[in-house]
Amino acid sequence: MSEWFTPGASLGSLTLAAFLAATLIPLSSEVALFAVLRLHPDTYWMALGLATLGNTLGGMSSYLIGRLLATRKPLRAIETVRRWGPAALLLGWAPLIGDALCVAAGWLRLNWIAALGFQAVGRFARYWLVAQGAGV
Repeated sequence: MSEWFTPGASLGSLTLAAFLAATLIPLSSEVALFAVLRLHPDTYWMALGLATLGNTLGGMSSYLIGRLLATRKPLRAIETVRRWGPAALLLGWAPLIGDALCVAAGWLRLNWIAALGFQAVGRFARYWLVAQGAGV
């Protein structure tokens, strides 16, 4: 059972948790990051990077759903994304609104590189704050 808590297994689980947390699955990737940093403080930057990567890719899956969504019923988030552009995705990590913003960005066919970049910056900032709270 101790092999479940190796740095590699912990980082892999963190990446998966971060990805799933960015979808409609209700998970807290912040708790996973906090636990990994407390168990393996030497993985600080790798943990931050993998949590950000997993969560950003999860957000981009919502973006892709928005691109593929053929709906005539506009989402409320569309007006927010129309107004702020890709910068609205700095809040792509936020509970309740983040998924809608990512879907709206895809629906509006915003530049995927800009969407990816703004999501990554916002998600990294959130994880960095969590890491500071872990006291590592």
